[in-house]
Amino acid sequence: MATIISTNKRPIFIGKKPKPLDLNVLDLHSTNKDTPALIDPYQRPITYLRISVTDRCDFRCTYCMAEDMTFLPKKDILSLEELDRLCTAFIDKGVKKLRLTGGEPLVRKDIMLLIKSLSRHLETNDLEELTLTTNGSQLTRYADGMADLGIRRVNVSLDTLDEEKFRKITRRGDLRQVLAGIKAAQKAGIAVKINMVALKSDNKNEITNMLEWCHGEGHDLTLIETMPLGEIDEDRTDQYLPLSKVRESLSERYTLNEIPYKTGGPARYVDVIETGGRLGFITPMTHNFCESCNRVRVTCTGTLYMCLGQEDAADLRAPMRQSQESGLLYKAIDEAIALKPKGHDFIIDRKQKKPSIGRHMSMTGG
Repeated sequence: MATIISTNKRPIFIGKKPKPLDLNVLDLHSTNKDTPALIDPYQRPITYLRISVTDRCDFRCTYCMAEDMTFLPKKDILSLEELDRLCTAFIDKGVKKLRLTGGEPLVRKDIMLLIKSLSRHLETNDLEELTLTTNGSQLTRYADGMADLGIRRVNVSLDTLDEEKFRKITRRGDLRQVLAGIKAAQKAGIAVKINMVALKSDNKNEITNMLEWCHGEGHDLTLIETMPLGEIDEDRTDQYLPLSKVRESLSERYTLNEIPYKTGGPARYVDVIETGGRLGFITPMTHNFCESCNRVRVTCTGTLYMCLGQEDAADLRAPMRQSQESGLLYKAIDEAIALKPKGHDFIIDRKQKKPSIGRHMSMTGG
């Protein structure tokens, strides 16, 4: 069982050295319908799990990671069987929406085997949605198979429609490949939402063009403020663009009507009357969304973070490997959720040399 220590006056779980997983006794198709639902200390039901399947990515986006990233050894990453077992435990405990993230989830070897296995929860209605966030580079390869397995919607990260600037931001991405992937997803019947990180120095003047393009192509667009996660090669104060100012500027050109539309995440949406599409705002810096938080994140090593912007964490890999029975794992999850904080403390400040959170988004799961 995991033990608890105190770090920065907040408890963190540290597990014992994990035992090897015996795949011969792992029953991937068992579910326990009698486990209690997850409710945090502030009476928020936890119904949404974002789980990273890899910290690796074929891009090196400037606001996300350093160009010279050192990725985790493959031996430290959860196996596909372990990822399935972990997701199933959360579904047993009331999670209704499951998002696969990374890094880039579609570069994980045999990722379609995991998606196929998890899709059984859609067939039993224990899971309402199985989706993923991707950079789009592998969608031409996988879109048809994903659609066949019940994926109806994906988020694609796309910060510019300018090829040269795209290459600069991603450091190695091919915009044409991503656009082809988006088309492939659409053709397969998968709805695409575009996520655009608002960057003052890189794409501030492209937001209107992106909005017009997305709505013209039938995509929702969500704008995201850059977050102080992990050491990068640039100064985030040069990148940070408050979405309150962006929205004010857009309101001079468009009619933005507030709507109650939700996708399960933190975005607040408006209808753009002139384009007929939806526009979302994710504002961790200017207006945090913590009061309605229904989410937790698990890294590809099995570490559960109850809040993206706090360091509280629980090791779920150790109890999962200590026993093929689910009791220890359920207990570790329950104990972690009981410590979920009220909110995050993101700050971007020139005087603060280090980011608010040391880990990269690719480690936590985007």
